[in-house]
This record gives sequence, structure tokens and C-alpha cells, in this order.
Amino acid sequence: MVGYDPKADSRNISSFEVAVAGSVSGFVTRVLISPLDVIKIRFQLQIERLSRGDPSAKYHGILQAARQILQEEGPTAFWKGHVPAQFLSFLSFEMLTELVHRTGVHDARDSSVHFVCGGLSACVATLAVHPVDVLRTRFAAQGEPKVYKTLRDAVATMYKAEGPLGFYKGLNPTLIAVFPYAGFQFAFYNSLKRLYEWATPAEGAKSENLKNLLCGSGAGVISKTLTYPLDLFKKRLQVGGFEQARAAFGQVRSYRGLLDCARQVLREEGVPGFFKGLSPSLLKAALSTGCVFFWYEFFCDLFHRMRQAHG
Repeated sequence: MVGYDPKADSRNISSFEVAVAGSVSGFVTRVLISPLDVIKIRFQLQIERLSRGDPSAKYHGILQAARQILQEEGPTAFWKGHVPAQFLSFLSFEMLTELVHRTGVHDARDSSVHFVCGGLSACVATLAVHPVDVLRTRFAAQGEPKVYKTLRDAVATMYKAEGPLGFYKGLNPTLIAVFPYAGFQFAFYNSLKRLYEWATPAEGAKSENLKNLLCGSGAGVISKTLTYPLDLFKKRLQVGGFEQARAAFGQVRSYRGLLDCARQVLREEGVPGFFKGLSPSLLKAALSTGCVFFWYEFFCDLFHRMRQAHG
């Protein structure tokens, strides 16, 4: 299972193997769900309503947006800024749950422990990779012709125009959201697995892969729904100073911070504005979280079996 479990002999793998499992699972998942992420970001940044009834709206549905991006920018546009970073979160999570077990204060398998450790591990990973997330958002947000031609060009241009703090735009809502979001992911995953085992006790090991996939998907959907508005604020703030790349997509706005962003969205777009892009986001969350936990468990089990085979 995900997290340190003193009763499970499948946990005798090294921290390096945990990192590799998390990294590979993140990479495989990102390749699969990146198109949904690009569409979600475009929806989140669109000031106009996501509706056919708004003639100024560039995007109004998942399939329509996919067709338009493909037509205008080509298939590679769906993988703009593709950089996985899940390995940091998983490595921190495994280490924290093992630390909790060694203190003897709480059961490392408890959902509340998974919530706290999952949130803390995500904060660690977020601080380390936030500049990459900003670059990812900007690559996904820009159309044609490109403002940033390459990653090196993007870093140099951003640093020159916005300084080092430009790489940390949107950090406040990110940190506010990442703790509960990641905490909910790990906690709900743990709870849903227990519920699944209670509901299908006779299935045993045969349903292990299906259990990991379904419970991971459910955890992703619940977590994303509960924290979604903060994700939208983050994306809006991350493209501040990048307005020239957004000119072809419709209206652009400048925000002075998290609270100003929330006020402007509420005033101009109403409460539904807080949930723009929720549909592709939930689809992405179901696929990505389910796949990440599925592949993570798969590779951890693979490493365990390899160790057994070599004595």
C-alpha cells in the first residue's frame, strides 16, 4: 500500500526505489493526461463564459477546445511544458509515514496520518518545483506564434522581465491548496481502499490492480472538487506579466494578489467563474490520480519481487 506499513512485507524497498517508482508513475501518467491539463488551463484562463452563447468565447467545451487546439497549433500543443515531478511527493510521503510509525504516537496506516503526511510531502515538493509549474502553465497557455520558443528561452526571458520572483507567481494559493489537496488524495485513497476491501472481501489479490485504479480515481475526483477554486486562482496569477501571449484568446486581466484575483473573478464572472475548467479537471484528476497510484503500487511491487528473486 502507499505509505509505510509495518505489517506489510512489500515495504522492504529503499528510498531510492520509492523515488523511482513515484517518478516513473508520474511520467507515465503525465504523458497520458497532459492533453486534458492543457485544455483545463485554457479554460481556467478564459475570462469569457465557457458557453456557445458567448460569441467572444474561444473555448466552450472539451471536444471543441481539443479540435481547435489541434487545428491551430498541431498535436504537439497538447504536451506543452510536459514535466513530471511526482517523485518528490511520494518520497517525502513514505519517509513521513515511516517517521510517524517510529514515534509510536499514531498508527501509520490511519487516514488522518495519511492526510497530514500527504499534505506536508506535497508542500515540500511544491516549494521545490513551483518554478517548473509556472513555466508549465505558461507553455500550456501560449498559442501561436509562441512567445517562449524553448525552456531555456522561457527561463531567460522571465528572469530578465520579471526577476527571480516571477518564478514564484501563484505560490500563495498553491501552498494554501496543496496541503488539503494532497492530504485529501492520500487520505481518501486509504479510506476508499479499506471500503473496497470491506465491500469485496472475497476478491483478494486478484482485484489489487483494479482496486488501486478505482480508489485512486475516486480520491482524485473528491480532492480536486474540494480545492478547485484555489487551482484556478493559481493559474490566473501564474500568467501575470504574460499578457502578450494571451491576446489571441480573448480578454486579459491583471491581479494584485490572491484576494484581488478572487474578488475580480467573483465580480466579473460570478461563482461559476471559480469552477471554470472543472469538467476536464475532474476527468484529468480521475485518470491521473488513479494511474499514479496504480503505477506507483505496480513498480513498488515489482521492485519487491526483484529483491526476492535476487535473495
